[in-house]
Amino acid sequence: MMTTNDVARVFDTILSIPGMNETVKIDLKISRKNVLLLNHVIERGLTAPDDEKSSILVSAIPKENLMDLKQLAEECLQKAGLAELREKLQNLNQSGK
Repeated sequence: MMTTNDVARVFDTILSIPGMNETVKIDLKISRKNVLLLNHVIERGLTAPDDEKSSILVSAIPKENLMDLKQLAEECLQKAGLAELREKLQNLNQSGK
């Protein structure tokens, strides 16, 4: 079984393959519902406490890549016109606690 350190080294090796920093254009057509769900899943994964993260790989991801994912999630919400809805849903969730 691989240790956390081994997984981090393998992931770092994969990320340093030539061309991995090149941007790619992805033509993605998904429903607004799935954009909202994708944003929620990304945010939940990024904000989960370290002891709740289900993957060793997630703990090995560099902070700048995590920030890129967060930006991607926000950008998807903006393009789908769902940023305000997500904010209102978060407020409802907070007031329900």
